[in-house]
Amino acid sequence: MKYKSLICILLIAVCYFPINAQDFGIVLDQNGDFTDNKAEYTGTLIPRLNILLGDNADVFISAGINFKIDTVIPELLRTEAAFRFGMGELRVGRILYQDPLGLIAAGLFDGAEYSHSTKYGNFNIGGFYTGLLHKERASIEMTYKEKQLSELKVDYNNFADTYFAPRRTLVSLGWNNPSLLGRLDIKTALIGQFDLTDENLHTQYAAAKIAIPLSNIIFDIGGSLELLQQEGNFNIALMGELGIAWLPSLSLPSKFSFTGQFTSGVFEDSNITAFIPLSTVPQGNMLNANISGLSILSLDYLVRLKHTLSANVNVSYFIRSDLGTYKQYPVIGIDSDGYFLGAEIYGQLFWNISTGVRMNLGAGVFLPSLGDAAPNADMLWRAELNLIISIY
Repeated sequence: MKYKSLICILLIAVCYFPINAQDFGIVLDQNGDFTDNKAEYTGTLIPRLNILLGDNADVFISAGINFKIDTVIPELLRTEAAFRFGMGELRVGRILYQDPLGLIAAGLFDGAEYSHSTKYGNFNIGGFYTGLLHKERASIEMTYKEKQLSELKVDYNNFADTYFAPRRTLVSLGWNNPSLLGRLDIKTALIGQFDLTDENLHTQYAAAKIAIPLSNIIFDIGGSLELLQQEGNFNIALMGELGIAWLPSLSLPSKFSFTGQFTSGVFEDSNITAFIPLSTVPQGNMLNANISGLSILSLDYLVRLKHTLSANVNVSYFIRSDLGTYKQYPVIGIDSDGYFLGAEIYGQLFWNISTGVRMNLGAGVFLPSLGDAAPNADMLWRAELNLIISIY
């Protein structure tokens, strides 16, 4: 098959590059996912290479071979050149970017970003393109058509139309200061997204997040204003976030936290509509929901039991912001008039077995009976086993 040739090329690169590399490694990430109606195995083999170019520059290259039971998909992962001069740094290639909230645009993007440090804080400016990314990695579902595209399997006979993410550009201007007034950690960004497809959905965001540490308690507050333009229509959307984290002085390092997230839904007879991010950052461990038109209340407890063993328990409650935006919730019908979706309880164990070997085990349930959207729907359950092996 065609993908066998691609695998051979990647394996040849793996064997060749270590000759001149100063830092080389391979990561094997495997995941078994089990739900009430299916079992699924996925894995990714990731060779990576880091080459130093003098004292002020380096090149990082990584690729991935994603495999499931019935398919193999190659992709280029983080691959960038970084140049440092004075108080500035320029990164060019396929680089990581994340907005201050981590909910608007997060992940790998093709482009360039320049950052500069001053006594007034750190400034950055970037420009990115999404149309050459693998669609599963980019996770762009701003429209119904794009969501349908993301659900199609990659077809090597129609590679261009089934592999790549939607064609959108992103520009960002950001500022952050980790110690404003000696205490505040503040992050801000102005982001513009411009559609290059026939959907013609353009969006702009003003986002900010502030962390305020007070002794062993940390307060987080953040939000975003979104402007949307499509087919001559102009709309506004809102997102807000509030978090409180408590780090008790106990013999076991631990953290309790509460997070509340809100995104606007569609308000009839107004210009306020559902908040639409560029990247779909999954919310919840069972629903994997898009944040659009959804509000979430979450309690989380993380504790390190031993040097190599940690545990996490999360309880989240999901609420629709309107009755129309989030119609794809798995256990309600389109005609449901309930706002309260239900509660999720999920626990995880993280075990660092040895240097380079890590195993994560998670399991949980979603209870629609605790809401009014579909109180008679069946409980959802899910378990997963993740094994990561790193060879340096």
